[in-house]
Amino acid sequence: MSEEILKALIQLFALIAFPRTEINSRRFIVKSFLKQQLNSQLVEEYLKLFDQLHEKHEQRLSDKDKFRKRHAASSVKILKIATEINDALTYYQKLIVLTQLIEFLNIDIGMSEFEREFIETVAQTFNLPEEEYQLILNFITSSFSDLPMSDNVLIVDSNPIYDNPLVKHLYWENLKGELRVIHLKSVNLFAFRFMGYMDLTMNGQLINQGRIQVLNPGSSLRNKLIDTIFYSDIFGQFTSDSNDKAIDFRCDNLEYHFSKKAIGLHSTSFASKSGKMVGIMGSSGAGKSTLVNVLSGINTPTKGNVYINDIDIHENIDQAKGLIGYVAQDDLLMEDLTVYQNLYYNAKLCFDNLPEYQIKRKVLKLLSSLGLYDIRFMKVGSPLNKKISGGQRKRLNIALELIREPYILFLDEPTSGLSSRDSDNIIDLLKELSIRGKLVFVVIHQPSSDIFKMFNQLLILDTGGYLIYNGDPVESVNYFKACINHANRDESECPSCGNVNVEQILNIINSQILDEYGNFTQTRRIEPKEWYNLFHEGWDSHEPPVSSNKKALPEISFQIPKRLQQLFVFLKRDISSKLANRQYLLINLLETPILALLLASIIRYYDVDQATDSAYSFAHNPNITVYIIISVIIALFVGLTVSAEEIINDRKIQRRESFLNLSRLSYLFSKLIILSGLSAIQAALFVLVGNFIISLQGMFLQYWFILFSSSVFANILGLNISDTFKKTVNIYIIIPFLIIPQLILSGVFISFDRLNPFISSPDKIPIYGEVITARWAFEALAVEQFMGNEFDEQFYSYEKLKSQSKYRKEFWLPALSNHLQKISNANHNASSKAQVDYSIKLINRELKKHHLLYPNRVKEPYYLGKKANSSNIDSVRNYLNHIKVFYIGLYNRADEKLDLKIKELTQSNEAEVKYYENKSRYHNNALQRFVTNSNNFFSNKIIEYKGELIQKVDPIYQDPTHPVIKAHFLAPHKLIGNFALPTFYANAIVIWLINLLLFIMLYFRALPNLLTIRTRLFWFIKDHKKG
Repeated sequence: MSEEILKALIQLFALIAFPRTEINSRRFIVKSFLKQQLNSQLVEEYLKLFDQLHEKHEQRLSDKDKFRKRHAASSVKILKIATEINDALTYYQKLIVLTQLIEFLNIDIGMSEFEREFIETVAQTFNLPEEEYQLILNFITSSFSDLPMSDNVLIVDSNPIYDNPLVKHLYWENLKGELRVIHLKSVNLFAFRFMGYMDLTMNGQLINQGRIQVLNPGSSLRNKLIDTIFYSDIFGQFTSDSNDKAIDFRCDNLEYHFSKKAIGLHSTSFASKSGKMVGIMGSSGAGKSTLVNVLSGINTPTKGNVYINDIDIHENIDQAKGLIGYVAQDDLLMEDLTVYQNLYYNAKLCFDNLPEYQIKRKVLKLLSSLGLYDIRFMKVGSPLNKKISGGQRKRLNIALELIREPYILFLDEPTSGLSSRDSDNIIDLLKELSIRGKLVFVVIHQPSSDIFKMFNQLLILDTGGYLIYNGDPVESVNYFKACINHANRDESECPSCGNVNVEQILNIINSQILDEYGNFTQTRRIEPKEWYNLFHEGWDSHEPPVSSNKKALPEISFQIPKRLQQLFVFLKRDISSKLANRQYLLINLLETPILALLLASIIRYYDVDQATDSAYSFAHNPNITVYIIISVIIALFVGLTVSAEEIINDRKIQRRESFLNLSRLSYLFSKLIILSGLSAIQAALFVLVGNFIISLQGMFLQYWFILFSSSVFANILGLNISDTFKKTVNIYIIIPFLIIPQLILSGVFISFDRLNPFISSPDKIPIYGEVITARWAFEALAVEQFMGNEFDEQFYSYEKLKSQSKYRKEFWLPALSNHLQKISNANHNASSKAQVDYSIKLINRELKKHHLLYPNRVKEPYYLGKKANSSNIDSVRNYLNHIKVFYIGLYNRADEKLDLKIKELTQSNEAEVKYYENKSRYHNNALQRFVTNSNNFFSNKIIEYKGELIQKVDPIYQDPTHPVIKAHFLAPHKLIGNFALPTFYANAIVIWLINLLLFIMLYFRALPNLLTIRTRLFWFIKDHKKG
């Protein structure tokens, strides 16, 4: 309070102090008022000023003839002074001044009519409501035999039964007298008067009976014959009945174990109720955050229960969700959204029952009440790249929870990293919430004295999760001093300034033993378990009473949207965030076209031999196969990187939103839709640039769809990884482990029949190759590029018949004839008998397979019996000759038709030119060699493996035999029963089935759960071995 204001108030006191026979009592009130504002030296100076002004005023009014005229002049002067100081005083200060003025005038013989007029003038000038003014006036001026009838008045006495329903009553045993408390709701001010046969002290100072006193937060009234009356006892009487949706909160024997031998929280029991602000203090590692996580329902306790109105929140999760709010110590804001957008989208997820204009009004009202309205259109930024201040960030974090008005609010160190001024503002805000009937838990490390006194209840934890104090905050100082036999154990506050030394509490708890040289050792005087036992054995925690009547849980005032509406809100929020991040957009939109430019430019090979004088030609580019597989790998890599941080970045926000019981499916779908949309654009840009540079024509949709499908696979895989790991760095470390197998097992750089035979086989793709998306994607594009381009699709059917005929007549039939000759030439000894049996089985099996594959091509085959004779051998030999004749004829007919087709397309010179132009434009020689496995002239065209003949040449022309999708690499189609589905579509279906499986795993958190099970199993085995 400034010097000018104090002088004006002293002048005001002097003006209304009419001449009395005894001025000392009024002077004492002025002195009491000054003591609240100044030190002892200044108090005396201002008292002298009061004496001077009073004496001067008394002389002016001594002339009875001019009394009325001068009295009127005094009234005008009082009005002028009151008007001058009105703008400089807070509402709280105005009430204090008015209270002191009324008591000042009411001392001794009461107020005169003129004095009442003066007081009314001051009250009107201060713009005080008439109701509140009358309440203060009646409370101070009425005698103890008269009782103001108001629910804002509390009577504290030793009468267990009180029959006046118009006022509040609190029974206090052995209190010899009556304590009257008035509550001024507008500023939450408590003032009291005491009259009785015992002396009470407040914060170590003797209370003057009958005089008005202000009860500040943290204050306590004491006498050795009674239990201490705490501020929280008085406060609770005015808040307990103010909310018809009261909350009783209780935890019984709560324990939380990280593992069998790592205990985060030892047996903890306490209770609280709505209207309280509970502080949780303790050193680092004491388990404060662990306690909050268990109390809020985030973590499930190992033992014990947490009750809200006698309903276990961990067993009745659906009932408890919505009642609890949680503000983490970490930042929970979406950094690319504005202050308004952060709160608006959060409100959209809370109030489906409100129209749009009411939601916007609610958001703006809350922003205004928190002092954030002027910065509502500013981006919040990140904690490292701040756009708004730390205090504003913290208020916005709290606003995200306040918007839905939870009944219980947990805050983990809301003042950490803030200035003292911002800290005070945050705690003032939380205190206001508790006054409105909310139960607020605040984890705080080392609060200031003013903040410390604002708590109604204090929990102190010691290292290891031991609850070592539960009770009144200020009383905790006395308790810990008493435990160590401190000399001034009854002194909790500084007698001169009233501050509480909060640091002293932690110093006592952590005090260390001195060695023989007087140096502190690392050994504590009292270990955490000793503090724990000491508190639970002999200390009355003064725990707030919890109603024994079972109450129903209050209804939540908000309504979450349905799943579809949640999806739309998640989409809008995420899209707004990403559009606001221009760097993110620029990188993701330019990434794939730049990579396509680099890849296509590098592999755009043409012969530089000047003798040939040839320009670039798609047909002669030897790198098309590489282009296809690298395109797939790029799609996978980009899809992974773009999604890898999506969930991990939202994890803290999800943790907060878990209290809303929102749909996980809607959230995941929103992520998938946005990432899929981005991947679709990236794939399109890649194909446009890459295909254009290497002159790959007519395949845009096919390439786009497969690359898009691969990117979606990578998106969902990235979301799974993002949901599994706790740190971003771990995600980027694991990405190479996901990409490299895709490259190795794609079938391009290492053929599947060139893998370790111990873990593979030459007759089929190994099971680990079947789960490689790159293999399915590459195969789809390679087969479609070769079979489906505008040039080769005209000739594929003829080339296929020629290839199959050639294989049968040149490789397969000679192999069978070779085995038939072995049978014919075999001697009848033991070794030859085994070879004969093997050859018989092989020939019979191959003939049967051939007939099942092509039942209409040749007649029913002849089979060798178990004991082949010359007759059987001749029959089979004749049958093989019959097959050979058939395939020779089939080859010739197909070759003739192919020639006729080519002649048809090259009838004229123009047609011939166009034919070769199309061949150069669509056909690629290198790809043809790859899909026909003819890159190496000396490679095996057929091999013998486990009693079967395996075709190794022309896989693109070989029909598969497996009835369900599975086939050899580069098969032209896949079978689904008797239906042949082109490889492009079959592989696309497989990729999307894998995507679906991954999404199901993502929804049910399969990977995190698997990792958790593995970790628990590891610790179980480790503990079991130690035991």
